[in-house]
Amino acid sequence: MRKAIYISAVGSLLLSAAASAPLSVKRAIANPVQPDKVKIVDGEIKSPLTSKAGDPQKGRTWFANRKFGNCLACHVNKDMPAEQFHGEIGPSIDEIATRYSASQLRAILVDAKSVFGMQTIMPAFYKVDTGKRVAKKFKGKTILSGQQIEDIIAYLQTLKK
Repeated sequence: MRKAIYISAVGSLLLSAAASAPLSVKRAIANPVQPDKVKIVDGEIKSPLTSKAGDPQKGRTWFANRKFGNCLACHVNKDMPAEQFHGEIGPSIDEIATRYSASQLRAILVDAKSVFGMQTIMPAFYKVDTGKRVAKKFKGKTILSGQQIEDIIAYLQTLKK
C-alpha cells in the first residue's frame, strides 16, 4: 500500500512513501518544520527543516527544474553547462558554498526578503504568506517543501572552489 503526500504547490509534485518505510523516513516526510514556525535569526536558520538529511543529487534536480526551484531562471551555474537559458538577474551560484554556510543558504531559500531586504526579487520558497495576488490553488502552500529546500542546500554546498 502506498500513500501519496502533496508537498509542493508548484508543479503539483507527489512523493510516495511506502507503508513499510522506516519510521525515520516517515517522520521526515510527515513532520517537517512548518513554514510559520521557521525563524530567521541574524540571516540564518541553524536547524534543518526536516529530520532527513538533504540529498545533493535531488537538490541538483530541483535547482534545474523549471517547475520547482527554477533557480536557473535567475542564476548562472557553470556546474550545469547542458542546461539552457541561465539567468543573469541574480548572482552567480558558482562556488556559493565558499560564500554562504548551510544555515545562511537555508534562510535565503526560505525567505530571501528577510535576509536581503524587500528590494530582492527572489521569492520566498518556504512561506505561505507570499502576497496578495496569489492564485487560489496556491494560497496557503509553499513553492518548495522543506525536504526540497534541504536537498538544494546539500547540492549548493557541493559548489566550492
